Amino acid sequence: MLWTLHNRADEARRTDGFIKDDLCLSIYESINYDYVRNFGPPDSSHGWRSSQVDERLREWIDRNEGGIVIELGAGLETQFYRVADDRVRWYAVDVREAMVVREKYIPPHERLVNVWKSALDYTWLDDVPERKDGEAFVSMQGLLMYFHEKDVRELIQKIVAKYPSATLVFDVIPIWFSNRTVKGFGKTRHYMMPPMPWGIARKAIEPFAEEVYPGAKVTFMEYNFRFQWNAVHFLFRVLSSFNLIEPPLILALSKEGDR
Repeated sequence: MLWTLHNRADEARRTDGFIKDDLCLSIYESINYDYVRNFGPPDSSHGWRSSQVDERLREWIDRNEGGIVIELGAGLETQFYRVADDRVRWYAVDVREAMVVREKYIPPHERLVNVWKSALDYTWLDDVPERKDGEAFVSMQGLLMYFHEKDVRELIQKIVAKYPSATLVFDVIPIWFSNRTVKGFGKTRHYMMPPMPWGIARKAIEPFAEEVYPGAKVTFMEYNFRFQWNAVHFLFRVLSSFNLIEPPLILALSKEGDR
């Protein structure tokens, strides 16, 4: 939660940042926490990811007046305030521990409902309304890699059973990075990244999507990492440019036609 806030806030304060988000900056600055000590210097990854989901969501809102947006693993993401119009109905879902923190800074109101449940507690689906057209926009930023593959499959299948025309946007990590986190990966001396058991190879993404959401089109979005002068970023850019390692990806699964 705080790691992604750290990176988004840095982009929000830059004149050339990928997002503009005063609320994100306000939350970041109000929390007394040594972000750099724990997470290291900020990078552009999460700001870029948010900007790509924002773009998809704005397009979807334009086509679906008064639509339903479901944000799984919402944390301290302030996307509602960046993109929502005055008609969209927004449901932010997260575990109790996260919601206690979220509601200190992002209080609910009539169009922004906080659902205090895990994404894997499927009773949250009872807390969001159905639509006759089967439409919903479901954002799962930085979430699915923390689940096991069987749980990812079941979650997506449960969502599309209720919303058979849903647009799903989420990010995936490659298998090599998943394995590294499971073995134990310290981002800094003071922060060990949580295990991320679900990784997927790029060539397996479309077959996986067809299995869990038959007929959906898959759109791939690559990360845009702002260049940083450190060995990890340099090595990653070099190896991925020669296709020696696979990068993380942002995906959109949709039945709304070509985008």
